[in-house]
Amino acid sequence: MKTAAQAADIMVEAIRQKLAPGVSERLLHEAAVQALAEAYPEATIPFLSIASGERTSLPHAGTSDRKLEAGDLVWADLGASINGYVSDITRTFAMGPLDEELARAYELVLAANRAACQAAKPNVTAAYLDEVARAVIRDGGFGDKFTHRTGHGIGLEIHEEPYIVAGNKTILQPGHAFTIEPGIYLPGKGGIRIEDDVIITETGADVITTYQRDLRNC
Repeated sequence: MKTAAQAADIMVEAIRQKLAPGVSERLLHEAAVQALAEAYPEATIPFLSIASGERTSLPHAGTSDRKLEAGDLVWADLGASINGYVSDITRTFAMGPLDEELARAYELVLAANRAACQAAKPNVTAAYLDEVARAVIRDGGFGDKFTHRTGHGIGLEIHEEPYIVAGNKTILQPGHAFTIEPGIYLPGKGGIRIEDDVIITETGADVITTYQRDLRNC
């Protein structure tokens, strides 16, 4: 899983390097595919979605032919599969400075991601981690804009137990692997998601996706 996470980081960096006005989401998609093939020829891609502009407000948007514009948000949600084990990462970029509302939303999503990753440890429940992330965004005034669960199990499948969602009383134990992916989505304006892969250890948690999370203006 760590190797698959490293592969995903490489794909995200390939996308970042291509970000520029006039570049299409499809070209970014192709750049990620090529980067993975060069670095890890044995790997496959279970999923790869890129959204830009207003489309980033759709949490499950797929790659389109839209071309990037100055001022856009761009997120990439992707994974790699190596020897049957998968990774799943999302990073959001800005094509120039963000307005005050989107900048505030980004900081809240980042804080929610960090809080939940830091709270992950043995013997806490999946529901607890969901609430840790959700409380940060709710307290920041965007609670109704975080419209999906905080995360899902990952390993041999992209989506498996344990689901990091309200009501799930599963007690996390060493070896449990899952995503932490809080988001804020503002219809007609843009959306932000920051997603990492986490593995529970004997004493805490190991965040195996390492690509930079702070806002990067491209």
